[in-house]
Amino acid sequence: MIQPGKINGGLSGEGFRFGIVVSRFNSFITERLLQGAVDALERAGAASEDVDVIHVPGAFELPLAAKKLALTGKYDALIAIGCVLRGETAHYDYVCSETSRGLQLAQIDTGVPVMFCVLTCDTLEQAIDRAGLKGGNKGFEAGLGAIEMAQLSRKLRGSSKASSTAGKPATAGKGRRK
Repeated sequence: MIQPGKINGGLSGEGFRFGIVVSRFNSFITERLLQGAVDALERAGAASEDVDVIHVPGAFELPLAAKKLALTGKYDALIAIGCVLRGETAHYDYVCSETSRGLQLAQIDTGVPVMFCVLTCDTLEQAIDRAGLKGGNKGFEAGLGAIEMAQLSRKLRGSSKASSTAGKPATAGKGRRK
């Protein structure tokens, strides 16, 4: 029976660079999430000079800022922090949907992991619970996820370079590609 190999990310933040994009809207919640994310990164050994924090107006602006940060090539992983509370109109649905879609596209388009730490809650009480009370701090969880994905991405990049020529163009004059 074939035993599959395992490639896992670890939880040491040493030697990695992280960017955190934080929405100012609902800052009472997002600042708590930011504190949790920074705490996780510090506890895991990330140096403070290797963590950059960028503030944007609201959750809807997170994807653009995340993609621009990823395109700099400076970061091993990003964390997007926001909080959207349900209101009386469909605005909530549009913001939640497009923010999550945009952040997913940012990581797919750039190859830089983007941790989704955007709370989408029905009430302020639910958000407070997820920003450090009953539900723990989702920012802390996102920080740990960023470390794990940074490590995993580095390992996958290293293994793909050594074992694959996929995606490389054929050399002119050498005949056809195999």
